[in-house]
Amino acid sequence: MKAGVLQKPQVIELRDCAIPEPGEGEVRIKMEYLGICGSDVSIYQGHRVNTPLPLIIGHEGIGRIEKMGAGVSRFTIGQRVVIEPNFPCGHCALCWQGRGNICPHKRIFGVLETGCFAEYAVLPAQFTWALPDSIADEDAVLIEPLAVALHTLYTSTARPGDSVAVLGLGAIGLLLTQLACRMGYQVMAYDRVEGKTTLARQFGAKAIPAQTSVADLADLWQQAKVSSIFECAGAAPALSMALEAAPRGASVVVAGLADKPSAINEFSLTRQGQQVLSSIIYQHPLDFQRTITLLENGFVQPSKIISAQYPFEELPKAMDAAANGQHSKIILHFYS
Repeated sequence: MKAGVLQKPQVIELRDCAIPEPGEGEVRIKMEYLGICGSDVSIYQGHRVNTPLPLIIGHEGIGRIEKMGAGVSRFTIGQRVVIEPNFPCGHCALCWQGRGNICPHKRIFGVLETGCFAEYAVLPAQFTWALPDSIADEDAVLIEPLAVALHTLYTSTARPGDSVAVLGLGAIGLLLTQLACRMGYQVMAYDRVEGKTTLARQFGAKAIPAQTSVADLADLWQQAKVSSIFECAGAAPALSMALEAAPRGASVVVAGLADKPSAINEFSLTRQGQQVLSSIIYQHPLDFQRTITLLENGFVQPSKIISAQYPFEELPKAMDAAANGQHSKIILHFYS
């Protein structure tokens, strides 16, 4: 099979690899659509030093069941499915508390082990989800990042009707914006790329100009009575900016994965009664179930954030485009 192997930072090659065989409790999927995630870009750029290279990366994808290992019977050959790429152990104290998203034994598909940037992928059947026919392929391939956005939204103390702000309009920021607007939140969105704020405005958000100063941002958020700020930029200055501009008593939910430390004024944070909350990936299995149901009911349309599509054969070109930072979401397909 053809597979996208990251040889070293900024060098990803399409190579001929053996088709993997599913073991007990596993399935083999013939991939059809793939999504390039911000974490894929981070690995590609060499910012994730714990990733073992060379590696077939990639963790967002849909395809069809092509083979089942021993003990798997709930799928049929040819059934369309989506990958849930984080595998908590299910046995540790955190998993028992319903916090499998931070399980210390969690396996991370496409980051710490072979992923799905390939013609075929193998993973546990437990983390493979059947797709209803009513969900279009371009929406289905974004289920995983949409689940991340949903979990991030639920992490905050804000509720529908409240005023919230989103800093950083990559895929997660834009999906969170779309969800929040549909659920009745009043959303203010900020990004330095004008095209992304234009898309947020189409979802119903109020776009904040990129040149807005921190002082002016603080005034805007104060006037709007913003109660929660979602930091989705994944850049160290973003958290500092969010806290500096946050109204008294507001919470900041950190969903970005910056690779450098942020500067935090503890005195100001404590004096103003602000809260810093963290959100990473999602809870298994509830968040995936909820996300699929939302799509099945036509509540949101995540495919609206797709800014480019490439055939799988152009994976290296697609990775360079994603690393440029101007795209909201790039997907790959296996069709000519």
